[in-house]
Amino acid sequence: MRKTDLFICFVLLFVLSTVAYGLDFKGEVIYQIMIDRFYDGDPSNNDPAKSPGLYDSTKSNWKLYWGGDLKGITQKIPYLADLGITAIWITPVHDNIDVAAYYNGVPNAGYHGYWARDFKRIEEHFGTWADFDEMVQTAHNYGIKVLVDFAPNHTSPADVNDPNFAERGALYYNGQYWDDYLNDSHGYWHHNGGISNWDDRFETQYKNLADLADLSQQHPTIDAYLKEAAVDLINHGIDGFRIDAIKHMTMGWQLSLADHIFSTKDVYMTGEWYLGGYNDPLYGDNVKFANRTGIAPLDFYMNRAIRDVFGYNSDFYVLNDAVEKTKQDYKWKNDLPVFIDNHDMPRFLTINPDYNRLHQALAFILTCRGIPLIYYGTEQYLHNDTNGGGDPWNRPMMESWDQNTTAYQVIKKLSSLRQTQPALQYGDMYQRWINSDVYIYERKFFDSVVLVAINKGSNSTYISGLYTALPSGSYDDYLGGLLNGTSIWVDGSGAVSNFYLPANSVSVWTYKATPSMPQIGSIGPVVGRPGNQITIGGEGFGSSGTVYFNNTPASVISWSPTEIKVTVPSIAPGIAQVKVVTSAGTSNSIDYEVLTDKLIPVVFTVKEAYTDWGDQIYLTGNVQELGNWSTDFEKTYGPMLCPNYPEWFIVASVPAGKTIEFKFIKVKPDGTVIWEGGSNHTYTVPTSGTGNVTVYWQN
Repeated sequence: MRKTDLFICFVLLFVLSTVAYGLDFKGEVIYQIMIDRFYDGDPSNNDPAKSPGLYDSTKSNWKLYWGGDLKGITQKIPYLADLGITAIWITPVHDNIDVAAYYNGVPNAGYHGYWARDFKRIEEHFGTWADFDEMVQTAHNYGIKVLVDFAPNHTSPADVNDPNFAERGALYYNGQYWDDYLNDSHGYWHHNGGISNWDDRFETQYKNLADLADLSQQHPTIDAYLKEAAVDLINHGIDGFRIDAIKHMTMGWQLSLADHIFSTKDVYMTGEWYLGGYNDPLYGDNVKFANRTGIAPLDFYMNRAIRDVFGYNSDFYVLNDAVEKTKQDYKWKNDLPVFIDNHDMPRFLTINPDYNRLHQALAFILTCRGIPLIYYGTEQYLHNDTNGGGDPWNRPMMESWDQNTTAYQVIKKLSSLRQTQPALQYGDMYQRWINSDVYIYERKFFDSVVLVAINKGSNSTYISGLYTALPSGSYDDYLGGLLNGTSIWVDGSGAVSNFYLPANSVSVWTYKATPSMPQIGSIGPVVGRPGNQITIGGEGFGSSGTVYFNNTPASVISWSPTEIKVTVPSIAPGIAQVKVVTSAGTSNSIDYEVLTDKLIPVVFTVKEAYTDWGDQIYLTGNVQELGNWSTDFEKTYGPMLCPNYPEWFIVASVPAGKTIEFKFIKVKPDGTVIWEGGSNHTYTVPTSGTGNVTVYWQN
């Protein structure tokens, strides 16, 4: 190779590696990888000496390791880059149990990664920290960000009736045994039995999920340990987290976790809050969590509608209703990952083997609001229908790497569009035409527009009365007919000439405007302290300018036409209006929540708080983190938990070292608010660790 060629390659790798560090995830396409089931890149770690006998070379026991590892992911990064993947979410990498857990005589291993024993070490079946670092660096070299699944809710299965079951939920620190669930001489775990009522707030947060030893994040040792483990991953170069089981931990502790992480690096955070259906009684709690913590939940509400419409043949009104409802409820809706299936549900082709429907569902998640998330192997039509295709049958070994499947091409083409089209990254979503089988919707960000038409019916449909924000002119299908799409003509009034939309088709029409002024589409994280680094995404930023938080300029770290990194200035806590000012003009503004200081998770308990049936107790106070005396559901902490009536408690994150004032309010079923009497309670928050404060209700 000539020296000039070598220099060009070096520069290219440097540029690609810098691409991966921006926080603005709205243009990404995320690919979920179950490490053990993806690709075996290093057979020498299949049956390691530390944990022998947990590998099944025949791949007949679906609950044992099958050989996938970190080196396997590294070797397949070029395949993922060609597919158009710009971020990967890998299942947990931490050290899992070393012996089998036997259920009905069948050995089960932690091949999935969710049975942690040591959050300071890499699971030996997956490789080493060096293998992890190589995987991250290789991904970054190809412009791919890395999300790691982090599971701080629990350790491993424990059976209180069998002291020899598996590892008794044991916890280690870098190889050093700390304690186990059956002994628990330190109080590291909750001991409240298993969840029986999945809609009960206390049970979901303080009881064992699927017999997994439920960690007490409020214990100062556990709190510090988990936060340290998260920072370890950041120090190894990752770009974000998928937090497991966010529904099963307190919002207060998780807000302190997010604050700790965001003060370290401006990463993206998503999490799993499973919703049982459209009328899940904890849906409001899920929305509150999304709007307050900076952790964007996986969009299970939209997932239900996607599966109902494309998988079970519900009409498109169901999907449109989901789009409209979530548009109203979620403040940061474009941060939510949207997905067709994942490792906890049957794959799409199990519920509906129609490839056309899968292609349409893929086109939808790649063009609708939110961040598309694709389960590994979808592009290869991977599925196994045994016993209905649920866990573990939805986790087969990746078998094919064909780059010519239609699904592969759909993902590749629409990923390319997503990365360059701000309407898909930041735009609002509007329904333009709908019936049972046809859904035409538009994404719009300022003057950039994408119009999408899906016909899942077996007959073509005559489309009349369609209007769009696309400028006048002729538009060819961006997919080039890959999914039987067609062209359209738009006149000067935005009217689309009547046309027939082909059966079983997807058409995508796109227009990207050239901005004349700066346009903000994203800020991330959306919450944090002064001094934190944040990333602003958008269009038309030029090469320099000033970023203001309210009227205070921020220190600029880096500036490009589409992304600006700044340090949050020292301003008063609350919602700041962030705007970009350049020589071309002043941008729109976007909200950023400025916290008072470092957050400490504190248990607030109120005794002798008597209520009538249906009443709820909430916590409010004089700092931003407690709602500034608000009585609004989303700004207060609550409903508080009451396993021992009339004593109520809740974990809230409050500013370290600050003496705060607080009170409790009683909310009647009709919404009437009754304030606690007497003077405000006061509490001086610890400067580190966790805290507790107990008071009596004042009449």
